[in-house]
Amino acid sequence: MKTVAVIGGGPAGLMAAEVLSQHAVHVDLYEAKPSIGRKFLVAGKGGMNLTHAEPFESFVARYGPRSENVQPLLEAFSPDDVRAWCDGLGIETTVGATGRVFPKDMKAFPLLQRWIQRLRDSGVNIQTRHRWQGWNQDGSLLLETPAGPHSTRPDAVVLNLGGASWPKLGSDGAWVPILKQQGIDIAPLQPSNCGFDVNWSSHFRERNAGAPLKSVVLKFTNSASEAFERQGSCVVTQNGLEGGLIYAASALIRDEIAAHGPATIALDLAPNRTLEKLIERLSVPRGSRTISSHLRSKVNIKGVQTGLLREFAAESLNDPTQLAHAIKNLSIPIMAARPIAESISTAGGIRFEALNEQLMIKSHPGLFCAGEMLDWEAPTGGYLLTACFASGRVAGQGALQWVNR
Repeated sequence: MKTVAVIGGGPAGLMAAEVLSQHAVHVDLYEAKPSIGRKFLVAGKGGMNLTHAEPFESFVARYGPRSENVQPLLEAFSPDDVRAWCDGLGIETTVGATGRVFPKDMKAFPLLQRWIQRLRDSGVNIQTRHRWQGWNQDGSLLLETPAGPHSTRPDAVVLNLGGASWPKLGSDGAWVPILKQQGIDIAPLQPSNCGFDVNWSSHFRERNAGAPLKSVVLKFTNSASEAFERQGSCVVTQNGLEGGLIYAASALIRDEIAAHGPATIALDLAPNRTLEKLIERLSVPRGSRTISSHLRSKVNIKGVQTGLLREFAAESLNDPTQLAHAIKNLSIPIMAARPIAESISTAGGIRFEALNEQLMIKSHPGLFCAGEMLDWEAPTGGYLLTACFASGRVAGQGALQWVNR
């Protein structure tokens, strides 16, 4: 019987193992950590966002510059296929108000538990605490195990080693130098869906770290005139800003900082009020009231919003027109992306130009790659997980065809 080694127990690796296990192939799945799917479980803590129900063309466009490369993978395993697959595991899904798709119970553990059990029932040999170290001189795989070094020579290999975000859960990017030594073309790993550093004053940080900014509009235009504008929420942190609205703009901001240094975003703190209305309300004499009291009573600006105005528009506080302009277009300098270990996901990885249509590395016949270690990125909202599922399925099918060639 032919043997395939699947290295990495994330969603892409599990999907590849599932495809292979449905045929006359022996599958060894190796995971470095003590248990399978750790990042999958952590990602599902706030609700397991599996995919998105928007039209397929819009879904594909979420992958930006790599949409053309990712589309064939999604055509092989679409968002609708994800929902049907969940149903096959006995996990009913539901569509939220924003189009995001979740298990009906919102939990990741039951899905993962049933999935792993199905793999075991199909004969997949799951080995935890087995960390891939590369290849021996004779071409066999080298694994570090609790019992010492272990070598194996399967007929094909599927790598699913993640990016470099959340390294404590297993995605530490340690595979990059190993594959680079093999001459494989890899785009540098970068943080994606990440927060950013802002040089807050000590006073602002102490008073506002942890405060949410709800229903604001973030506006950003890079040096190439590419513009981002969206309403949403984010959070002030000790170091800067993070949260859904920041993550949505993170790729554009990150690339601008990399090319030209610190960037500037703008926040509209009162998107439901016109500039004219703000000027009118703020022009009412405030008498003995403090500026904080005046902002709160006249235009409902308070708390962290007032703190931001004091931080970045202090010279405008006593001029109603200037203050209104600051509320509608508050400039905030962004210094740098947070470290990749803190990011939700990773950009960069093995370039698609190094792969064939089945995700086999052209220069290394029989070696397939899937998941976040490929050079694509996407926003949160189910897009990350769906591409991992889809790429794992394509890589698994490719490995199956390879061993049966």
